[in-house]
Amino acid sequence: MKKPNLQPQWMAVTLAVLFSPMVYAQGGAEHTGMYVGISAGESKDTFENERSANALVGAGVNAQVLSEDRRGNAYKAFVGFPLSPTWAVETGYFDLGRTRFDASTTPSGTVSSQSRIQGLNVDLVGTMPITDRWSLLGRVGAAYAQNKSTFGGTGGAAAVAGSTSERDTHYKYGLGTSFAFTPALSMRLEGERYRVKDVVGKKADVDLVSLGLVYRFGGPMPQAKGMRMGYVPPVYSTPQPVVQAPAVAPEPARVVLVVPVMPAAPEPKPLMQVKLQADSLFGFDQATLQSDGKRALDKLVLELKEVNVQSIQVTGHTDRLGTQAYNAALSTRRAESVRDYLVQVGGVAGALVTVSGAGSTQPETPFDACQGLKASQALITCLRVDRRVEVDVMGTQLAR
Repeated sequence: MKKPNLQPQWMAVTLAVLFSPMVYAQGGAEHTGMYVGISAGESKDTFENERSANALVGAGVNAQVLSEDRRGNAYKAFVGFPLSPTWAVETGYFDLGRTRFDASTTPSGTVSSQSRIQGLNVDLVGTMPITDRWSLLGRVGAAYAQNKSTFGGTGGAAAVAGSTSERDTHYKYGLGTSFAFTPALSMRLEGERYRVKDVVGKKADVDLVSLGLVYRFGGPMPQAKGMRMGYVPPVYSTPQPVVQAPAVAPEPARVVLVVPVMPAAPEPKPLMQVKLQADSLFGFDQATLQSDGKRALDKLVLELKEVNVQSIQVTGHTDRLGTQAYNAALSTRRAESVRDYLVQVGGVAGALVTVSGAGSTQPETPFDACQGLKASQALITCLRVDRRVEVDVMGTQLAR
Protein backbone atom coordinates (compact mmCIF):
# COMPACT_ATOMS: atom_id res chain seq x y z
CA MET A 1 0.00 0.00 0.00
CA LYS A 2 1.42 3.39 -1.02
CA LYS A 3 2.02 5.77 1.86
CA PRO A 4 0.04 9.01 1.41
CA ASN A 5 2.10 12.07 0.59
CA LEU A 6 1.30 15.12 2.77
CA GLN A 7 2.00 17.94 0.35
CA PRO A 8 3.12 21.36 1.65
CA GLN A 9 -0.09 22.93 0.31
CA TRP A 10 -2.22 20.55 2.38
CA MET A 11 -0.19 21.40 5.47
CA ALA A 12 -0.58 25.14 4.77
CA VAL A 13 -4.35 24.89 4.51
CA THR A 14 -4.51 22.83 7.71
CA LEU A 15 -2.47 25.44 9.57
CA ALA A 16 -4.73 28.20 8.25
CA VAL A 17 -7.82 26.36 9.50
CA LEU A 18 -6.25 25.89 12.92
CA PHE A 19 -4.93 29.46 13.07
CA SER A 20 -8.24 31.19 12.25
CA PRO A 21 -9.76 30.78 15.75
CA MET A 22 -6.58 32.26 17.26
CA VAL A 23 -6.90 35.34 15.02
CA TYR A 24 -10.53 35.63 16.06
CA ALA A 25 -9.69 35.37 19.76
CA GLN A 26 -7.01 38.09 19.51
CA GLY A 27 -8.76 40.64 17.32
CA GLY A 28 -12.38 39.85 16.63
CA ALA A 29 -14.16 38.46 19.66
CA GLU A 30 -15.27 41.87 20.81
CA HIS A 31 -16.92 42.67 17.49
CA THR A 32 -19.44 39.89 16.96
CA GLY A 33 -20.05 36.18 17.42
CA MET A 34 -18.54 33.27 15.54
CA TYR A 35 -20.91 31.84 12.91
CA VAL A 36 -21.51 28.61 11.01
CA GLY A 37 -23.23 27.97 7.72
CA ILE A 38 -24.12 25.47 5.02
CA SER A 39 -24.89 26.11 1.34
CA ALA A 40 -26.00 23.98 -1.60
CA GLY A 41 -26.16 24.67 -5.30
CA GLU A 42 -24.90 23.76 -8.76
CA SER A 43 -21.34 23.68 -10.08
CA LYS A 44 -20.11 23.86 -13.68
CA ASP A 45 -16.60 22.99 -14.87
CA THR A 46 -14.58 24.39 -17.78
CA PHE A 47 -12.49 21.23 -18.37
CA GLU A 48 -11.17 20.57 -21.91
CA ASN A 49 -12.66 17.07 -22.06
CA GLU A 50 -11.55 16.25 -25.62
CA ARG A 51 -7.94 17.04 -24.77
CA SER A 52 -8.26 14.90 -21.64
CA ALA A 53 -9.76 12.00 -23.62
CA ASN A 54 -6.87 12.06 -26.13
CA ALA A 55 -4.38 12.16 -23.27
CA LEU A 56 -6.00 9.07 -21.73
CA VAL A 57 -6.02 6.92 -24.90
CA GLY A 58 -2.43 7.88 -25.78
CA ALA A 59 -0.62 8.08 -29.11
CA GLY A 60 -2.07 6.27 -32.13
CA VAL A 61 -5.67 6.58 -30.98
CA ASN A 62 -7.88 9.61 -31.56
CA ALA A 63 -10.80 10.47 -29.31
CA GLN A 64 -13.81 12.69 -29.95
CA VAL A 65 -16.21 13.64 -27.13
CA LEU A 66 -19.80 12.58 -27.83
CA SER A 67 -21.51 13.60 -24.59
CA GLU A 68 -20.53 15.36 -21.40
CA ASP A 69 -22.12 16.46 -18.15
CA ARG A 70 -20.32 19.51 -16.84
CA ARG A 71 -22.79 20.28 -14.04
CA GLY A 72 -22.82 18.78 -10.57
CA ASN A 73 -24.80 19.01 -7.35
CA ALA A 74 -22.50 20.84 -4.92
CA TYR A 75 -22.52 21.91 -1.29
CA LYS A 76 -20.22 23.46 1.30
CA ALA A 77 -20.08 23.85 5.09
CA PHE A 78 -18.10 26.59 6.77
CA VAL A 79 -17.33 28.41 10.01
CA GLY A 80 -16.52 32.13 10.25
CA PHE A 81 -14.38 34.10 12.69
CA PRO A 82 -15.07 37.88 12.53
CA LEU A 83 -12.09 40.25 12.65
CA SER A 84 -14.24 43.41 12.64
CA PRO A 85 -17.87 44.34 11.85
CA THR A 86 -17.06 44.18 8.12
CA TRP A 87 -14.28 41.55 7.82
CA ALA A 88 -14.13 37.86 8.70
CA VAL A 89 -12.04 34.75 8.05
CA GLU A 90 -14.00 31.70 6.86
CA THR A 91 -12.75 28.11 6.71
CA GLY A 92 -14.69 25.13 5.51
CA TYR A 93 -15.21 22.00 3.43
CA PHE A 94 -16.61 21.95 -0.12
CA ASP A 95 -17.85 19.27 -2.51
CA LEU A 96 -18.22 20.45 -6.10
CA GLY A 97 -20.11 17.35 -7.19
CA ARG A 98 -19.57 14.83 -9.98
CA THR A 99 -19.02 15.45 -13.72
CA ARG A 100 -18.37 13.03 -16.61
CA PHE A 101 -17.74 12.71 -20.32
CA ASP A 102 -18.00 9.92 -22.96
CA ALA A 103 -15.95 9.85 -26.15
CA SER A 104 -15.63 7.66 -29.22
CA THR A 105 -12.19 6.60 -30.46
CA THR A 106 -10.54 5.75 -33.77
CA PRO A 107 -9.81 2.77 -34.10
CA SER A 108 -13.38 1.97 -33.07
CA GLY A 109 -13.91 2.14 -29.33
CA THR A 110 -15.07 4.32 -26.47
CA VAL A 111 -13.52 5.99 -23.47
CA SER A 112 -15.37 7.52 -20.49
CA SER A 113 -14.37 9.38 -17.32
CA GLN A 114 -16.11 10.46 -14.14
CA SER A 115 -14.69 13.00 -11.67
CA ARG A 116 -15.52 14.28 -8.17
CA ILE A 117 -13.91 17.40 -6.65
CA GLN A 118 -13.81 18.16 -2.93
CA GLY A 119 -11.50 19.92 -0.50
CA LEU A 120 -10.88 22.60 2.12
CA ASN A 121 -10.70 26.38 1.83
CA VAL A 122 -9.79 29.47 3.84
CA ASP A 123 -11.15 32.87 2.70
CA LEU A 124 -11.09 36.52 3.71
CA VAL A 125 -14.69 37.77 3.48
CA GLY A 126 -15.71 41.45 3.35
CA THR A 127 -19.27 42.71 3.95
CA MET A 128 -20.80 46.03 2.83
CA PRO A 129 -24.23 46.83 4.37
CA ILE A 130 -26.84 48.33 2.03
CA THR A 131 -29.77 48.41 4.49
CA ASP A 132 -30.23 47.20 8.06
CA ARG A 133 -30.93 43.69 6.72
CA TRP A 134 -29.40 43.47 3.24
CA SER A 135 -25.63 43.38 2.58
CA LEU A 136 -23.24 42.69 -0.28
CA LEU A 137 -20.21 40.48 0.28
CA GLY A 138 -17.04 39.51 -1.51
CA ARG A 139 -14.39 36.90 -0.83
CA VAL A 140 -10.90 35.87 -1.87
CA GLY A 141 -8.92 32.93 -0.59
CA ALA A 142 -7.18 29.62 -1.21
CA ALA A 143 -8.65 26.16 -1.78
CA TYR A 144 -6.97 22.78 -1.41
CA ALA A 145 -8.88 20.63 -3.93
CA GLN A 146 -8.71 16.90 -4.69
CA ASN A 147 -10.08 15.66 -8.02
CA LYS A 148 -10.70 11.90 -7.90
CA SER A 149 -11.37 10.48 -11.36
CA THR A 150 -12.10 7.00 -12.71
CA PHE A 151 -11.96 6.09 -16.40
CA GLY A 152 -12.28 3.11 -18.70
CA GLY A 153 -12.42 2.16 -22.36
CA THR A 154 -13.65 -0.40 -24.88
CA GLY A 155 -12.55 -1.51 -28.35
CA GLY A 156 -9.52 0.45 -29.50
CA ALA A 157 -9.30 2.06 -26.06
CA ALA A 158 -9.76 -1.13 -24.05
CA ALA A 159 -6.41 -0.60 -22.37
CA VAL A 160 -7.67 2.62 -20.81
CA ALA A 161 -8.71 1.76 -17.27
CA GLY A 162 -7.77 3.12 -13.91
CA SER A 163 -8.11 6.15 -11.67
CA THR A 164 -6.25 9.34 -10.77
CA SER A 165 -6.24 11.68 -7.80
CA GLU A 166 -5.07 15.19 -8.64
CA ARG A 167 -4.39 17.46 -5.66
CA ASP A 168 -3.32 21.07 -5.56
CA THR A 169 -3.86 24.42 -3.82
CA HIS A 170 -5.06 27.38 -5.88
CA TYR A 171 -6.87 30.68 -5.48
CA LYS A 172 -10.62 31.11 -5.27
CA TYR A 173 -12.87 34.18 -5.21
CA GLY A 174 -16.52 35.11 -5.27
CA LEU A 175 -19.29 37.67 -4.85
CA GLY A 176 -22.66 37.42 -3.17
CA THR A 177 -25.45 38.99 -1.17
CA SER A 178 -26.85 38.35 2.31
CA PHE A 179 -30.24 39.00 3.90
CA ALA A 180 -30.67 38.89 7.70
CA PHE A 181 -33.96 37.47 8.97
CA THR A 182 -32.82 38.12 12.57
CA PRO A 183 -29.52 39.28 14.12
CA ALA A 184 -28.60 35.58 14.43
CA LEU A 185 -30.00 34.02 11.21
CA SER A 186 -29.31 35.13 7.64
CA MET A 187 -29.46 33.76 4.09
CA ARG A 188 -26.73 33.98 1.44
CA LEU A 189 -26.71 33.78 -2.34
CA GLU A 190 -23.18 33.47 -3.77
CA GLY A 191 -21.24 32.86 -6.95
CA GLU A 192 -17.67 31.50 -6.62
CA ARG A 193 -14.84 30.34 -8.86
CA TYR A 194 -12.41 27.57 -7.86
CA ARG A 195 -9.14 26.84 -9.67
CA VAL A 196 -8.55 23.05 -9.79
CA LYS A 197 -6.86 20.27 -11.83
CA ASP A 198 -8.74 18.04 -14.30
CA VAL A 199 -8.42 14.28 -14.87
CA VAL A 200 -4.98 14.61 -16.55
CA GLY A 201 -3.62 17.33 -14.23
CA LYS A 202 -4.35 20.40 -16.36
CA LYS A 203 -5.59 23.53 -14.56
CA ALA A 204 -9.17 24.67 -15.14
CA ASP A 205 -11.99 26.52 -13.39
CA VAL A 206 -15.12 25.29 -11.63
CA ASP A 207 -17.91 27.81 -10.97
CA LEU A 208 -20.34 27.36 -8.09
CA VAL A 209 -23.68 29.13 -7.51
CA SER A 210 -25.12 28.34 -4.07
CA LEU A 211 -27.84 29.34 -1.62
CA GLY A 212 -27.32 28.85 2.10
CA LEU A 213 -28.13 29.70 5.70
CA VAL A 214 -25.79 31.27 8.28
CA TYR A 215 -26.28 31.11 12.04
CA ARG A 216 -24.33 33.57 14.19
CA PHE A 217 -23.63 32.84 17.83
CA GLY A 218 -23.76 35.67 20.40
CA GLY A 219 -26.99 37.27 19.15
CA PRO A 220 -29.57 39.01 21.40
CA MET A 221 -29.59 37.92 25.01
CA PRO A 222 -32.40 35.43 25.72
CA GLN A 223 -35.25 36.77 27.81
CA ALA A 224 -36.79 34.73 30.58
CA LYS A 225 -40.36 33.65 29.95
CA GLY A 226 -42.82 36.33 31.00
CA MET A 227 -40.09 39.05 31.11
CA ARG A 228 -39.76 42.03 28.79
CA MET A 229 -37.00 44.55 28.27
CA GLY A 230 -37.63 47.43 30.64
CA TYR A 231 -40.18 45.48 32.74
CA VAL A 232 -39.63 45.53 36.52
CA PRO A 233 -41.59 42.90 38.49
CA PRO A 234 -43.63 44.20 41.41
CA VAL A 235 -42.25 43.73 44.88
CA TYR A 236 -44.72 42.56 47.55
CA SER A 237 -44.04 43.21 51.22
CA THR A 238 -45.62 41.83 54.39
CA PRO A 239 -48.06 44.33 55.96
CA GLN A 240 -46.67 45.89 59.12
CA PRO A 241 -48.80 46.58 62.22
CA VAL A 242 -49.99 50.17 62.52
CA VAL A 243 -48.64 51.90 65.62
CA GLN A 244 -50.84 54.81 66.77
CA ALA A 245 -48.82 57.94 67.46
CA PRO A 246 -49.27 59.55 70.89
CA ALA A 247 -51.56 62.56 71.08
CA VAL A 248 -49.78 65.88 70.64
CA ALA A 249 -51.08 69.18 71.99
CA PRO A 250 -52.08 71.55 69.16
CA GLU A 251 -49.65 74.36 68.43
CA PRO A 252 -50.81 77.96 68.60
CA ALA A 253 -51.87 79.55 65.34
CA ARG A 254 -49.06 81.08 63.28
CA VAL A 255 -49.05 83.72 60.61
CA VAL A 256 -47.34 82.56 57.41
CA LEU A 257 -46.08 85.21 55.02
CA VAL A 258 -46.37 84.06 51.39
CA VAL A 259 -43.90 85.70 49.03
CA PRO A 260 -44.86 85.32 45.36
CA VAL A 261 -42.15 83.64 43.27
CA MET A 262 -41.67 84.92 39.75
CA PRO A 263 -41.63 82.10 37.21
CA ALA A 264 -38.23 81.45 35.67
CA ALA A 265 -37.76 82.77 32.19
CA PRO A 266 -37.97 79.98 29.63
CA GLU A 267 -34.68 78.93 28.11
CA PRO A 268 -34.22 80.35 24.63
CA LYS A 269 -34.77 77.84 21.85
CA PRO A 270 -32.27 77.54 19.03
CA LEU A 271 -33.21 79.31 15.84
CA MET A 272 -31.89 76.37 13.84
CA GLN A 273 -31.16 72.74 14.82
CA VAL A 274 -29.44 70.42 12.36
CA LYS A 275 -28.83 66.70 12.90
CA LEU A 276 -26.08 65.25 10.72
CA GLN A 277 -25.63 61.47 10.47
CA ALA A 278 -22.11 60.53 11.51
CA ASP A 279 -22.01 57.66 8.99
CA SER A 280 -22.23 60.17 6.13
CA LEU A 281 -19.82 62.65 7.75
CA PHE A 282 -17.04 60.26 8.74
CA GLY A 283 -15.62 56.84 7.97
CA PHE A 284 -16.23 53.96 10.36
CA ASP A 285 -14.57 54.69 13.71
CA GLN A 286 -12.99 57.87 12.25
CA ALA A 287 -13.20 61.60 13.02
CA THR A 288 -11.95 62.94 9.67
CA LEU A 289 -14.59 64.50 7.42
CA GLN A 290 -15.37 62.70 4.16
CA SER A 291 -16.46 64.35 0.91
CA ASP A 292 -20.16 63.63 1.60
CA GLY A 293 -19.81 65.18 5.04
CA LYS A 294 -18.19 68.31 3.62
CA ARG A 295 -21.05 68.75 1.16
CA ALA A 296 -23.58 68.53 4.02
CA LEU A 297 -21.68 71.19 5.98
CA ASP A 298 -21.42 73.41 2.88
CA LYS A 299 -25.22 73.41 2.74
CA LEU A 300 -25.34 74.41 6.43
CA VAL A 301 -22.87 77.24 5.82
CA LEU A 302 -25.14 78.65 3.09
CA GLU A 303 -28.10 78.64 5.51
CA LEU A 304 -26.01 80.42 8.16
CA LYS A 305 -25.44 83.34 5.79
CA GLU A 306 -29.09 84.29 6.35
CA VAL A 307 -28.75 84.27 10.16
CA ASN A 308 -27.35 86.81 12.61
CA VAL A 309 -25.46 84.14 14.58
CA GLN A 310 -25.11 84.67 18.34
CA SER A 311 -23.72 81.22 19.23
CA ILE A 312 -23.41 77.71 17.82
CA GLN A 313 -23.31 74.54 19.93
CA VAL A 314 -21.90 71.42 18.23
CA THR A 315 -22.56 68.13 20.06
CA GLY A 316 -21.25 64.74 18.99
CA HIS A 317 -23.06 61.47 19.74
CA THR A 318 -22.19 57.77 19.34
CA ASP A 319 -24.09 54.50 19.61
CA ARG A 320 -23.85 52.30 22.71
CA LEU A 321 -21.23 49.92 21.28
CA GLY A 322 -17.81 50.32 22.87
CA THR A 323 -16.68 51.71 26.22
CA GLN A 324 -18.06 54.96 27.64
CA ALA A 325 -14.63 56.58 27.73
CA TYR A 326 -13.89 55.71 24.10
CA ASN A 327 -17.30 56.88 22.89
CA ALA A 328 -16.99 60.18 24.78
CA ALA A 329 -13.60 60.86 23.20
CA LEU A 330 -14.76 59.87 19.69
CA SER A 331 -17.90 62.04 19.88
CA THR A 332 -15.81 65.03 21.03
CA ARG A 333 -13.30 64.60 18.18
CA ARG A 334 -16.11 64.47 15.64
CA ALA A 335 -17.73 67.61 17.08
CA GLU A 336 -14.34 69.37 16.87
CA SER A 337 -13.97 68.35 13.20
CA VAL A 338 -17.36 69.93 12.42
CA ARG A 339 -16.41 73.11 14.33
CA ASP A 340 -13.08 73.38 12.51
CA TYR A 341 -14.81 73.09 9.14
CA LEU A 342 -17.41 75.74 10.00
CA VAL A 343 -14.66 78.12 11.17
CA GLN A 344 -11.92 77.45 8.62
CA VAL A 345 -14.07 76.88 5.52
CA GLY A 346 -17.42 78.43 6.42
CA GLY A 347 -15.97 81.61 7.88
CA VAL A 348 -17.88 81.36 11.19
CA ALA A 349 -16.19 83.23 14.07
CA GLY A 350 -14.44 80.66 16.25
CA ALA A 351 -15.48 82.44 19.46
CA LEU A 352 -19.13 81.74 18.65
CA VAL A 353 -18.74 77.96 18.39
CA THR A 354 -18.54 75.59 21.37
CA VAL A 355 -18.22 71.80 21.19
CA SER A 356 -19.06 68.88 23.47
CA GLY A 357 -19.17 65.11 23.26
CA ALA A 358 -22.17 63.27 24.70
CA GLY A 359 -20.87 59.81 23.79
CA SER A 360 -23.68 57.25 23.99
CA THR A 361 -25.63 58.97 26.81
CA GLN A 362 -28.40 60.41 24.58
CA PRO A 363 -29.52 57.68 22.16
CA GLU A 364 -32.46 58.22 19.83
CA THR A 365 -33.25 54.50 19.43
CA PRO A 366 -35.03 52.66 22.25
CA PHE A 367 -32.89 49.82 23.56
CA ASP A 368 -35.47 47.17 22.71
CA ALA A 369 -35.64 48.43 19.11
CA CYS A 370 -32.05 47.31 18.44
CA GLN A 371 -31.46 44.24 20.55
CA GLY A 372 -28.08 42.69 21.20
CA LEU A 373 -24.84 43.45 22.96
CA LYS A 374 -22.27 42.34 20.39
CA ALA A 375 -21.52 44.41 17.31
CA SER A 376 -23.21 42.35 14.60
CA GLN A 377 -23.64 44.08 11.26
CA ALA A 378 -27.42 44.18 11.72
CA LEU A 379 -27.04 45.85 15.15
CA ILE A 380 -24.52 48.41 13.83
CA THR A 381 -26.92 49.36 11.04
CA CYS A 382 -29.91 49.52 13.43
CA LEU A 383 -28.05 51.97 15.71
CA ARG A 384 -27.00 54.33 12.90
CA VAL A 385 -29.36 57.15 14.01
CA ASP A 386 -27.55 57.29 17.37
CA ARG A 387 -24.28 58.12 15.57
CA ARG A 388 -24.82 61.79 14.79
CA VAL A 389 -23.57 65.35 15.23
CA GLU A 390 -26.13 68.00 16.28
CA VAL A 391 -25.62 71.70 15.47
CA ASP A 392 -27.76 74.18 17.47
CA VAL A 393 -27.68 77.75 16.15
CA MET A 394 -28.77 80.67 18.36
CA GLY A 395 -29.50 83.96 16.63
CA THR A 396 -32.03 85.89 14.61
CA GLN A 397 -33.13 85.67 11.03
CA LEU A 398 -31.79 88.44 8.82
CA ALA A 399 -34.36 90.55 7.06
CA ARG A 400 -34.61 89.87 3.36
